[in-house]
Amino acid sequence: MDFRFSKEEESFKQEVRDFLKVEVTQEMVDEVERGTEIGIGPHCWELMKKMGKRRWLAPAFPKEYGGLGATRWQQFIIADEMTYHRSFPLHLCGVGIVGPTLLQYGTEAQKKEYLTRIAGGEIEFALGYTEPEAGSDLANVQVKAEKKGDSYIINGQKVFNTGCHFSQYVWLAARTDPNVSKHKGISLLIVDMKTPGITVRPLWVMDDDRTNEVFYDDVKVPIENLIGEENKGFYYILTALAHERSFPVGDMRRTFEEFVEYIKEEGLGKDPLVQQSVAQLAIELQAASLLAYRVTWLTDKNISPNWEAPMVKVFLTEFMRRFSNTAIEIMGHYGLLKKGSKWVPLEGRIERLYRHAARRNISAGTSEVQRNTIARVGLKLPRG
Repeated sequence: MDFRFSKEEESFKQEVRDFLKVEVTQEMVDEVERGTEIGIGPHCWELMKKMGKRRWLAPAFPKEYGGLGATRWQQFIIADEMTYHRSFPLHLCGVGIVGPTLLQYGTEAQKKEYLTRIAGGEIEFALGYTEPEAGSDLANVQVKAEKKGDSYIINGQKVFNTGCHFSQYVWLAARTDPNVSKHKGISLLIVDMKTPGITVRPLWVMDDDRTNEVFYDDVKVPIENLIGEENKGFYYILTALAHERSFPVGDMRRTFEEFVEYIKEEGLGKDPLVQQSVAQLAIELQAASLLAYRVTWLTDKNISPNWEAPMVKVFLTEFMRRFSNTAIEIMGHYGLLKKGSKWVPLEGRIERLYRHAARRNISAGTSEVQRNTIARVGLKLPRG
């Protein structure tokens, strides 16, 4: 692995940066920083469509599906720059999770139907995995999908399905065969959120983001919306999860840079203990970047990062916690102030990061589950 971008990649990075400096507005940043309260708002949709016209939203998609046929490096550069400029509404499920999985397992009709609209910034997907009894144990999915004629009839409840209140489709895990081992009876379906029988109720989490509980009551889904083969959905989800846990680090780099500038302005950097703490954070941020680069390099080589992506997830989300803890220790009570307070520094981003870090250590797979994957898949250690 080469730890440097090529000249062409550096040029592309600058082109994306120049574009975002012009196109990203304060209204857009405000939308993003309100998190999933509104999800992808009108200003973000506008930017996504502009990027779609340039084929920048999903550049790694083949040209026939709205992409550039670009490398994973170019896609990572775009995602990293978008997060750095605080214009990335979410880890976009359509681009980062659904698209790559559809390219691998979807039918040609599914690719033409969904990939071009994802790449054009026209639609977004939400994940429909977690249930009250199926969080870390994803194989315990109980939402039922019963085949009747040319459709599946969906019944059951999902929870913590972030994005269902603004996305057009949900990427749904459902049990199609209750009579086999739990890993083998799950299928993956695309469900239109406008389908009758779907009820979405908000759940507010500790960092003020909105997620949802979703109820399916005799929801009719066409059989052609099945991904791959019936009852093999769990294994397709493992592929999708590897993509989900590949995080860009631009937003953390931006916040760290602003934190360092604050320390300089307030004269806090003269303390050797502060210098040592900030230097340690800089080292860890660089390590997180290199782990993310490693995952990008693997996917660019068509190697599934089954345990390398969990490494990024664990390290980056736990770095968020260490960063926010250290920042609050240095800033004192000012670091605890929320956005909107008269005396708040850095627009309250440190306080928000403190709460966000606690949630991110759980969502998309707890750190404990990620470490189990690293141990078993990466290090080949036996099950306990």
